[in-house]
Amino acid sequence: MSTLHLVRHGETTSNVLQRLDTALPGAGLTDFGARQAARYALERPDAGTPILISSAARRAQQTAELIGSVWGVTNEVRDGLFEVQVGDLEDQTSEGAHEIFSTTVRSWFSGDTAVRIPGGESLDDVYARYLPVIDAIAEKHLAGPDARDVHLVSHGAAIRLIAARLVGMPAEFALAHHLKNTGSIELTRTPDGWTCRRWGNELPPFHTDDEPEFARDPMG
Repeated sequence: MSTLHLVRHGETTSNVLQRLDTALPGAGLTDFGARQAARYALERPDAGTPILISSAARRAQQTAELIGSVWGVTNEVRDGLFEVQVGDLEDQTSEGAHEIFSTTVRSWFSGDTAVRIPGGESLDDVYARYLPVIDAIAEKHLAGPDARDVHLVSHGAAIRLIAARLVGMPAEFALAHHLKNTGSIELTRTPDGWTCRRWGNELPPFHTDDEPEFARDPMG
């Protein structure tokens, strides 16, 4: 069965500085982020000839291109897969800005999907642009006799929100389990819907009573 790997991009200067960096094109990879991307590919030598897709953000494209250089696969850039847009909070590093962002994300996981980041997006906005791309990718690449694994390089907050929606992951789990740079969530789709095979380092059954992980980077 083919798998959709939702992969967070490698480390950026904005991640290091804890800067809310969401507008396109965004920061590029650090040297360490580039090594993370190469390591992601090298640790998966049995990947075969997967489909490689990224968001239009510079950091996602660079990550995917480095992965593709190891696998001999060309990256395809798709619209709609960029990070949650933080609007008025863009480029901010303050605790206050981080708190507004995290409080909004918590409200989304609690079901208030119409709540909007000041000057930015609501979760309904994210769903409207992101989910149709996932559906199209699944129909084209994950089903039928020519199905192949897809590695989609995107962004931490968006990946967790979209994956939680697809598989019905409890909010407590999704909030507690952030994604490190080049961490991934692995999903499969059957006629009955999507299933999560791995969330970061966690394997099913997933436990909702875990202590929240310390996330120094607010976008993880």
